Amino acid sequence: MNTSILIVDDNEDIRFTLKEICEYANWNVIQASTGKRAVELFHMLNPDLVLLDYHMPDWDGIKTTKEMRKANASTPIIVLTVDERQEIANNFLDAGATDFALKPIKAPDLISRIKINLKIAKLTEDKDSAFVEKGIKQATMMSIKNFLIQQEQPTTINEIQLALPIAYQTVHRYLNYLEGRGEVEVLAQYGKKGRPKNKYKLV
Repeated sequence: MNTSILIVDDNEDIRFTLKEICEYANWNVIQASTGKRAVELFHMLNPDLVLLDYHMPDWDGIKTTKEMRKANASTPIIVLTVDERQEIANNFLDAGATDFALKPIKAPDLISRIKINLKIAKLTEDKDSAFVEKGIKQATMMSIKNFLIQQEQPTTINEIQLALPIAYQTVHRYLNYLEGRGEVEVLAQYGKKGRPKNKYKLV
């Protein structure tokens, strides 16, 4: 079991359930019941991915995400929460989270989500050097690539912006960056009238 998943949740039953799911998928599991302890383990063990609860005593998920991002900009952080509010999603994206999953967790969905995030992280690691262009955040770039890889059809900036959510101008800038790197293809869709609408897909 080479892939390691750091599970962070103050609820022992939830940690047990997540552990069972991860071990079923043949991933090694590291556990923490607090955000502070999770950051310590993050520094020491450098896990491949983090499953992170939002509501925890002491350090909540947002604080924990920010502290982890100080040490590593690219490790996928999947937030687990019952809170569907838009502002919470925005706060986590700003802090550096890469994906979200709503509780209660369904094993097939979570395994699929983890696999996609690990794949995106690997692709990003393979193509990136230590230098990242100014104004381009690894976490935001991974969120956009994560969304694109899950789409069967090319998608518009509006669709990406509404799903993540990230500001339209930000999505446009990152797509231009990814296109320049040869990682995104732009397809012009012509309607009956007006300007063509660009759609994007991951190469």
